[in-house]
Amino acid sequence: MPGPLTYAEVGATLDAAAPLPAGYHHVERRERIGVGAEVFRRVADGVLAWQVSRGAGLEVRTDAERVVEGAEVISVTRLGPVRIGAPCRVVGVLDGPARAGFAYGTLGGHPASGEEAFLVERDADGVVWFTVRAFSRPGTWWSRLGAPVARVVQGRVTTRYLAAARALAG
Repeated sequence: MPGPLTYAEVGATLDAAAPLPAGYHHVERRERIGVGAEVFRRVADGVLAWQVSRGAGLEVRTDAERVVEGAEVISVTRLGPVRIGAPCRVVGVLDGPARAGFAYGTLGGHPASGEEAFLVERDADGVVWFTVRAFSRPGTWWSRLGAPVARVVQGRVTTRYLAAARALAG
């Protein structure tokens, strides 16, 4: 998996107030998942231990038991009998008392080019929110041909990420 990231806008998903970069397909889904510091910590710890990805049904291959900047990971998804590996590198990690999560970016061999972030936030009222922010475009000739299918798959996986975060919240 070594090699450079396949896009230039590194870290663009981590600032929820900033617009996502032009020229890409955007995903931004935010959902209220609970209330309180205990819920926040449980979900934040799960996100930072790859549990949201695993809970979404992805096979996570990495040497990093906990998300750290620079960690490399391959998320494997199945489409029927076909297994597709998506190599990424963690480009940013947040782990504060009210905001936690990470972003990872695509490496060579990933079917897309772009970045995805998983963010857990606790607002001033104690409400806990989970957000998935991503920007991507096809990264291979075959993913360009299958772009409509890839968007459907991305939407389904994003829905499963949200369900996994809700499950962690209890």
